[in-house]
Amino acid sequence: MIRHLPNFLTCCNLLCGCIGIVFALENRPIPAAYFVWVACVFDFFDGFTARSLKVKSPIGKELDSLADVVSFGVLPAIVVYKLWNADAGDYLPFLSFSIAIFSALRLAIFNIDDTQKDSFRGLPTPANALLLTALPLQDSFVLEWLINPWILTTIIMLSSWLLVSPIELFALKFKNFTWQENKIRFTFLIISVLVLAIWQAPAIPLVIILYIALSLGVQALSK
Repeated sequence: MIRHLPNFLTCCNLLCGCIGIVFALENRPIPAAYFVWVACVFDFFDGFTARSLKVKSPIGKELDSLADVVSFGVLPAIVVYKLWNADAGDYLPFLSFSIAIFSALRLAIFNIDDTQKDSFRGLPTPANALLLTALPLQDSFVLEWLINPWILTTIIMLSSWLLVSPIELFALKFKNFTWQENKIRFTFLIISVLVLAIWQAPAIPLVIILYIALSLGVQALSK
């Protein structure tokens, strides 16, 4: 039973994505965002558990990607689709589903790229989903600015590009918990906790920007 625990956690991730989609379709983006957060927790611990128990398997890798497409691809795409206002017309809102397409493409690339072990190439789908589902959590003034068709189009295109971009980003995968081997991870987590404690959930986009900035900084220093 223990060797099936990682796959069970992955299925919990998938379940969160399915429930979140229901909330998003009902125009309830806040609970949808909550289920993305919980899905991220399950996504982190399924891999961590598999590495700890040394029970990684090909089916687990494929199941993880399939769950991620739903929770971190389709769900945020629907949340963004629901953000468009009447000024966008009948067809432009469908651009939101490029998020799901590029998320699937990013996961497919990851599955066949053996070099992405300690770092990622392109923004991981959980980080992208956190960024997008946090948009409806902003205050009314910021949200009104975000849902401008030009701004929302830019966000979607930038988000889709980041998923498959060549940018190297550090992975939040802990093989151990020593400071020396995880300095950048601990630094990111400490700053993120402080930012979220001060500004709470609306600050999630700032945390994702911090993640990208720290990754670029590490890459620049390593050259």
